[in-house]
This record gives sequence, C-alpha cells and structure tokens, in this order.
Amino acid sequence: MQHPNDHTAVLILAPGQGRQYPCGGMTAVFKADENETNGQYSISEWWLEPHAEGPGAHLHEAHDEVFYVLAGTTSILVGDTWIQAERGTFIRVPANTLHDFRNQTDQQTGVLNFFIPGGFERNMPAIVSWFASQV
Repeated sequence: MQHPNDHTAVLILAPGQGRQYPCGGMTAVFKADENETNGQYSISEWWLEPHAEGPGAHLHEAHDEVFYVLAGTTSILVGDTWIQAERGTFIRVPANTLHDFRNQTDQQTGVLNFFIPGGFERNMPAIVSWFASQV
C-alpha cells in the first residue's frame, strides 16, 4: 500500500476507489493528485447524472486538461463549440481555452480527466461548498 505523499510508489485503486467529491448532479473521484504525482498531474473521474449541468464555462491560465469519455455521451464545450463526445472520445484542452462539460442525456455519463500540471484538487472543497449552496 502506498503512503498518500509517496510519488515513487505504485498506486492501485479498485473501481470506485478514490477521494470522492459530490457536486450536485456530478461526482468527482480523484484517483491521483499532486501528492501522488509530485505535482506533475491530477487524474479524476467525473460522473454526471442524467441531465446534470457541469462546472460552468471556465478556463485555466496555466493548465492543460485532457478528457476521455468513459461512459455515455458527454457534451463538452471547447472554445465556442459544443461537442457530443461519445464513449472513447479523447479531447485535449490547452491552457487559456474556454471549456465546460455536462450531460444532456437520459443516461449517466463519465469522463476521465487529466489536469496538467497537478493541483486542481486543492479547489475541490470550495467547489463542493459552492454546489451545496445551490440546492
């Protein structure tokens, strides 16, 4: 078993394992973050319930993001274009590019997210609080 701050050890998580953050109709599950990757990247799954909104359109000034659709069809905004990304779709979003994601279907959708470099997980407590205040 790996110590949470040891970026040199093998990390194995079973399906469903990771740090979970409920965000309304969306749940983030962080698999590895800056503590496990020496700040190089963060990896998380984002699961959206049917017709769930995502985080809202935003950009990151110094971070690239990669999205890989795990399940269903996720609507992903890149710049000013919404893409209907089916399972298996890969999208790289460079820094300073407006983006968002949401689920416009009747099925749960999920995306794997790589945030490069790491550190996004530091925002998760505030994001969870914001979503909780919207209920």
